[in-house]
Amino acid sequence: MCGIIGYLGSRDVIPVLIEGLKKLEYRGYDSAGIAIVQDGELRIWRSSGKIANLESQVNGLRVGKGTGLGHTRWATHGRPSEENAHPHRDCSGKIVVVHNGIVENYLEVKKALIAEGHRFTTETDTEVIAHLVEKHFTHGLEEACRKALSELEGVFSFAALSAKEPNVIIAARNGPPLLVGVGDGENIVSSDVDAVLAYTKRILFLNNHEMAIVTQSSTRIMTFNGSHIEREPETLRWNPIMVEKGGFKHFMLKEIHEQPMAIRETCYGRVSYDTGQIFLEDAGLDSDYFRQMRSVALIACGTSWHAALVGKFYIEQIARIPCEVDYASEYRYRRPLTNGNILTVVITQSGETADTLAALREARDLGSRVVAICNVSGSMAVRESDGMILTHAGPEIGVASTKAFTSQLAALYLLAHFLGQQKGTIQPADSLQGLHELARLPHLIEIALQRENEVDELARRFFRASDFLYIARGINYPIALEGALKLKEISYIHAEGYPAGEMKHGPIALIDEDLPVVVITTNRNLASKTASNMQEVKARGGTLIALTTDDEPDTVSDHVLRIPSVSDLLSPILSVIPLQLLAYHIALYRGCDVDQPRNLAKSVTVE
Repeated sequence: MCGIIGYLGSRDVIPVLIEGLKKLEYRGYDSAGIAIVQDGELRIWRSSGKIANLESQVNGLRVGKGTGLGHTRWATHGRPSEENAHPHRDCSGKIVVVHNGIVENYLEVKKALIAEGHRFTTETDTEVIAHLVEKHFTHGLEEACRKALSELEGVFSFAALSAKEPNVIIAARNGPPLLVGVGDGENIVSSDVDAVLAYTKRILFLNNHEMAIVTQSSTRIMTFNGSHIEREPETLRWNPIMVEKGGFKHFMLKEIHEQPMAIRETCYGRVSYDTGQIFLEDAGLDSDYFRQMRSVALIACGTSWHAALVGKFYIEQIARIPCEVDYASEYRYRRPLTNGNILTVVITQSGETADTLAALREARDLGSRVVAICNVSGSMAVRESDGMILTHAGPEIGVASTKAFTSQLAALYLLAHFLGQQKGTIQPADSLQGLHELARLPHLIEIALQRENEVDELARRFFRASDFLYIARGINYPIALEGALKLKEISYIHAEGYPAGEMKHGPIALIDEDLPVVVITTNRNLASKTASNMQEVKARGGTLIALTTDDEPDTVSDHVLRIPSVSDLLSPILSVIPLQLLAYHIALYRGCDVDQPRNLAKSVTVE
């Protein structure tokens, strides 16, 4: 892992590769490198650490139009070092490969290649791909890559380039995402659309077991066994400006402030505010299916799993349909009891999370109908599901998810009303009040964002804390989990989220004068219960930080953050905003890398 860029065209190839790698920085990496073909030879630059180190090696060199590959690596096999950075070469120095994922049988293949006389210079599994391509290079790069693929096992994607065939790049996918940006007289291979949007919005997404043969003017897609595939490029709605910082200091802060827009986009065209009817045609759920559907299973990882926990409240309280929530990473290992009567909904920002895809396939193989709630239209999750609900939040660059989370909640809220209407447990007219409040939510978020200075002041007081506890009840308990996760991810402060009702079952032992306790008390239905938990914190000397609404008095807490008043069901979407800002500003005061926190990647594309 983690990022791949390849270019064929008339632009100066080195700046294109370097800029492409910069677009992929947010995915997380420990080293970087590029390779180009010049005068029939391969030239390679690699460095450990940041891309700035690689730039200093290249030192502004311009070589003109050409072909090249670049890579940002996150170590899986072999320590982070310049030696282990990609691209990796074969014995002849005529072939280079960049690779994401894991070659599971690399030791076996490596031993066989060494026995045949191949010389290895790195600790990586990637290098075996370059030597396999060299071994089979008799009738061109395409055939050599196809034969190499037949000997590889695992979950991986790679791109290959040869000085013997300088005008072609071979891109192959068997797991981690890979795509081709189809330009005008140029083509770009990448692991992420963000790196190609400056050149084209026409994208060919590769499926598993597919390879692309890419030249400056053409792209062919083949299966690993040589069958030709006809596929037209998709045209994305995103544009290059959407992935720039737009005057904000960090992508994360920009994306926090984009949440009103993201929720508007998620809801746009899907609601009749006259009748209350929900339109989710792309979900692929027809009236015949609803006669057999009995329950819903929500499957996700990380922040998306927190969205699923809120979604359970939506589906059970609005649609009155039983709903279960699973970690995608655990789902297929417990022999799940699913079938055609259970609707499986996978929730994923990228649509490429390995565990979520594996769970999706398990549910589908067991006969369940699968719908993907996703932010990326051409992603694997979308292509492999029976239906989709696209959130249209735009690219999310910051590793810590913000706008993707709240747009997922909006999509789940719509899905709950849709399922209830289709099952007859709620009438469209009865949905109207909640849907009108959802329409007001972007404005309420804008009000909450205007109070950022208050959050910043609180962050300045507590950024030296070593631990935080977040507690809440009911539908806001998942927001306590999400608030704690955001703080952990970007500030490296230990934080835990707990149901407030579980305080006496363990967490209360942690409370002393050094522990800030964030209490989310924005749902009226359980306000009195939560107030009792707040008194428990105060009685034990804990520092109490309350997140509450404008119309609720608070005489107990040491510090109070307020949001506009909103219904209990929609309070999670609004409540998370100050918690995102709190994590962001605490991380700033601690000097942390907000957009690229250590050890994390934007999407986990291997198990």
